[in-house]
Amino acid sequence: MKIYNTMSRKTEELVPMEENHVRIYACGPTVYNYIHIGNARPICAFDVLRRYLKYKGVKVTYVQNFTDVDDKIIRRANEEGVDSLEISEKYIEEYKKDAHGLNVMDADVHPKVTESMDLIINIVEKLVESGHAYEKDGDVYFRTRSFEGYGKLSGQPIEELQSGARIDVNDIKEDPLDFAVWKSAKPGEPYWESPWGKGRPGWHIECSAMSSHYLGETLDIHCGGQDLIFPHHENEIAQSEAASGKTFANYWMHNGYINIDNKKMSKSLGNFFTVREVAEKYGYEVIRYMMVQAHYRSPINYCKELLDACKASLERLYTCRETLDRAIGAAQSGSVTDEAKAVFVQRREQFEAAMEEDLNTADAVTALFELARDLNRMSADNTVSKEQLTAGAELFDAMTEVLGILYNRKKADEIPAEVMALAEERAAARKAKNFAEADRLRDEIAALGWQIKETRQGTEITKL
Repeated sequence: MKIYNTMSRKTEELVPMEENHVRIYACGPTVYNYIHIGNARPICAFDVLRRYLKYKGVKVTYVQNFTDVDDKIIRRANEEGVDSLEISEKYIEEYKKDAHGLNVMDADVHPKVTESMDLIINIVEKLVESGHAYEKDGDVYFRTRSFEGYGKLSGQPIEELQSGARIDVNDIKEDPLDFAVWKSAKPGEPYWESPWGKGRPGWHIECSAMSSHYLGETLDIHCGGQDLIFPHHENEIAQSEAASGKTFANYWMHNGYINIDNKKMSKSLGNFFTVREVAEKYGYEVIRYMMVQAHYRSPINYCKELLDACKASLERLYTCRETLDRAIGAAQSGSVTDEAKAVFVQRREQFEAAMEEDLNTADAVTALFELARDLNRMSADNTVSKEQLTAGAELFDAMTEVLGILYNRKKADEIPAEVMALAEERAAARKAKNFAEADRLRDEIAALGWQIKETRQGTEITKL
């Protein structure tokens, strides 16, 4: 599999350190509010990466943190007059509701900052002892110039960063480019005891500590949104490699931005939407589909027209799968033709080729729709065997499982028993050529909120 590595700015072959095992770290949310649709993109995109690797038989260890102590959390807690832990725990649970609604699998480990203080303090101590960090009045800062190669991920030479820096007259840092890895406690803030007094971690250090603890000092893949490249990921690299002397991550993957009607999403512009708000109108699966129908590195222009198109595309796929189920139920046993075998091989190869080329889900979705077209044609042919249709269904399900869509398929047992009984009466009436009674029963079924009609594959009952 090839992936675009932000560090090298090239598409490279993915070669994990351990054969058939990929270790991935994904930056998780700061839990002070509901996640917005911009947050949804990385969790969906890299969920697909994980699903595809597993589909290919690769073991994946996936770690995603929760930042549960932060200025925004503290501010929200003070506004509501509650403990900051109450805020973070509330929004961790809300995040999980949204993530599960988007069909995002739980990480193998979801470490929290508040439960990782020993790990964080340990790495800060290493940085201080080695001279890469220094303490001033209870704060600890990383000496940015002590790390050769700072700016290599973002492509910003330190000279350019220096020219753009501003230093406050009260700044106690040695250099305006230095950044905090430990902050002394302020009145009313949560704190932890440390060798430098009471305080809490800087933002960047938490990911260095947690990723190295759960995945080792060198990761296979570190992923996140483009907005995290600088300064967050740049600072992670500096402090991690200064502490360990090893490459922090071999591959860096970053997803593209989401714009709102061709404008950057911003609360000040009034175009800021949470996943929960959009899901209430369109459902979570439309959001999920919107994320996977585009290449993960391409920008997405969020708008009503796109959501409507995504909803319509999903409906086409659901219709294909439901039609296929009915055709399987009505088909006779037999063999899979050589022509059909060739079609299934072609579609699988087309799908995998797209995914192998830097997780190109846009082309993978194209392969899925071409398979759907093939299956619709087979479903309409009553000479096609049950085995052939079943083989097609299995391929269809494998592809949608990788993309994480079509997870709301209707189940037969969801049709009420009363509706099923009326459908059986209607079938008997039609067999007896009592069409007036059959029409009456059809209307009675419709009054209960269901539609019944005859197709070439048999009787179809759907929710109105």
